[in-house]
Amino acid sequence: MPKDSDLTRTRKPRLRKPDATDGAEIWALVKSCKPLDENSMYCNLVQADHFRDTCVVAELGGEIVGWISGHQIPDSGALFVWQVAVSPRARGLGLGKAMLIELINRDACADATALKTTITRDNAASWALFEGFARKIGGRISDAPHFESDAHFEGRHATEHMVTITLPQAAPQARAA
Repeated sequence: MPKDSDLTRTRKPRLRKPDATDGAEIWALVKSCKPLDENSMYCNLVQADHFRDTCVVAELGGEIVGWISGHQIPDSGALFVWQVAVSPRARGLGLGKAMLIELINRDACADATALKTTITRDNAASWALFEGFARKIGGRISDAPHFESDAHFEGRHATEHMVTITLPQAAPQARAA
């Protein structure tokens, strides 16, 4: 009998917009993906409902195994990615990058000229994901300290660097590279 991980690797996750009924399962996924910051279940429900056009869910066998929460930054032309969560069951499939590409190819994101996110210096997995994504789409990546440890977090959290990736302004198919 094949192992669960063997089944995961032979099936392609379905990427879709979330809906409010996904909130609890999204919350459980984020909770299982340390060191991601946990939000309330209600927060994830509101994200899935109110920001569904700029969020992505990945399903495998009816289970949510991936999640991106994001929103448009008002009056900036930028799409902000808040969290990327991939279940341990689905790691190594390139799911994070696939969800980012799905997101920037949506009609709701067509006018975005940049994708932004914040990452602490010690989060090697996030740096690798976003650097790989930038290479894949041919975008330029830059960063600068944004939410600083002492000024914004009372020294209780590492400085978050604002990472900016320019998005190609070609047809969506070109964005998929």
